[in-house]
Amino acid sequence: MNLYAVKAIYIYEMNRFLRTIMESLASPVISTTLYFVVFGAAIGSQIEEIEGVSYGAFIVPGLIMLSVMTQAISNASFGIYFPKFIGTIFELLSSPVSYFEIVLGYVGAAATKSLLIGVVILGTAQLFVDITVAHPLMMVTFLLLICISFSLFGFIIGIWAENFQQLQLIPLLVITPLVFLGGAFYSVSMLPEAWQTVTLFNPVVYLVSGFRWSFFGVADVPVMWSLVAILGFTLMCLAAVWWIFRTGYRIRS
Repeated sequence: MNLYAVKAIYIYEMNRFLRTIMESLASPVISTTLYFVVFGAAIGSQIEEIEGVSYGAFIVPGLIMLSVMTQAISNASFGIYFPKFIGTIFELLSSPVSYFEIVLGYVGAAATKSLLIGVVILGTAQLFVDITVAHPLMMVTFLLLICISFSLFGFIIGIWAENFQQLQLIPLLVITPLVFLGGAFYSVSMLPEAWQTVTLFNPVVYLVSGFRWSFFGVADVPVMWSLVAILGFTLMCLAAVWWIFRTGYRIRS
């Protein structure tokens, strides 16, 4: 493996993030604060606890998931789309760098950025509520898998997109609604029985539920299903990336 090439791509992408680090980190801090003000104060005053967990603490895993997923997609999609846009991707493809090394560099950087943002949000949440992680190893496992899988998904979107507007299409119109409707700020058990069944078709439910279980030991679906869901999604993204480079879909023309 050409570790020098992977390192070069990784450092280039991380330097782009560090040039705007204040804006990159300030945005999730402000967003988290607003969510606590709106959801914690307005809704939390009406709902004291959910499954034995205070409402303020209950929404923390959902907040982290919302930011991590969208940031992972945005960072990875822009990272690979911009070389396409300015034409430098052909220099990359003609260099002695394998497809695996290209993906490792871009996806690794995007996953690192989203992981840092997740840690910042968790730290910000600690200022508002007391949070104890019941299963820290599983929490880290879920967080890493989600960062990696959605960075891969963002990489795919960056290859697919033909303009900057399309980069934001799926995060804004698909991922964000799925997170809001996936039990990020409520328990699925609070819904009428018919809606509970419908909600289980939302794949984000399994990710949020598993991540919340790692914090509080409570989940809307069995934890094993959550692990299967995130591992399955990761494998699907890897298969899609392999197909893209094998066929040259939107990168060789």
